[in-house]
Amino acid sequence: MVPSRRQLLQVTGAVSLTALAGCSATSVLDREESTEEYTLHIDAINASPTEYALYEPDDDALFGTPARTALEAIVPEGRHTTYGYKPLPSDAYVEHDGSYFQTKHVVTGQERVERSLVQVTPISEENVPEDAILIDTLDRPAARVLKILHSYTQTGGRTSTAELLRGDQYVLRRPVEQESRLGTGELDGQVFTMTEDGTWAYRVHVTTEGIVETAYTALAVNVASSRQQFRDVVFGSRIDATLTADELSPDARDRLEQTINRGSSSETAPLPDSFVTLLKALHLGAVDTAANGKLLWYDDALYRYGLYVNDAS
Repeated sequence: MVPSRRQLLQVTGAVSLTALAGCSATSVLDREESTEEYTLHIDAINASPTEYALYEPDDDALFGTPARTALEAIVPEGRHTTYGYKPLPSDAYVEHDGSYFQTKHVVTGQERVERSLVQVTPISEENVPEDAILIDTLDRPAARVLKILHSYTQTGGRTSTAELLRGDQYVLRRPVEQESRLGTGELDGQVFTMTEDGTWAYRVHVTTEGIVETAYTALAVNVASSRQQFRDVVFGSRIDATLTADELSPDARDRLEQTINRGSSSETAPLPDSFVTLLKALHLGAVDTAANGKLLWYDDALYRYGLYVNDAS
């Protein structure tokens, strides 16, 4: 997961906290036997909302180079098509000559292209050859692919990276992957190990075939022609809660400022009124398990916040 020091994290948890949604502070916690603990985290962000919202590609060749290539092609007006992968995060904000744009992707068809596909076969420790390659000695593009395949094999396909695979094969799509030792075929037939003692060893198989890839076309939509206009865009699309000290009751304000100073605040149900009031002001009144990556603008300062609900027993 949309990779940059300014890239806005927008990961939201499940919704529906019956303990808070649509209830008063007293009825919320008519559940005297509840063992749920509510932990509110708030961290300061040392950037303005507009600075924080702007996306900048990383410096690495794997993800950063394709992203910069795409941005150069689409801003201010243009198109950039890739096959099988999106080089940019969707809905990211970028600036160009004082104007502000949002990145978008549309599917513009399919095309059969020649790709290198990587697959691994587990090798028993006693069959590991002396010239086996340690994973950590490989460059990042090759090592990353092989680690993904290792994880897939060890979890029986239940890894979070399984969606990156085509069955049990990794397709080399990005330019630096195609130029790596895997892409050139140099590692085809080689054995690599995940550890120095030969634990978790695999033989690499690289094949080349034509596969049908989805065509993703990136473009940039102009959203603002000045910094002030862009600030309004950011507040309308990225900021989850905007508060001032005067808008909160004294107890809720104290609770908020204590949480900001400490970094977190926890309560076990039944929750005190001040905590419930603060959660509602932060639009966290319908959270059942977790909500994170939220943004708060409070008294001219930016914060990231989240709520986690766990069993306290």
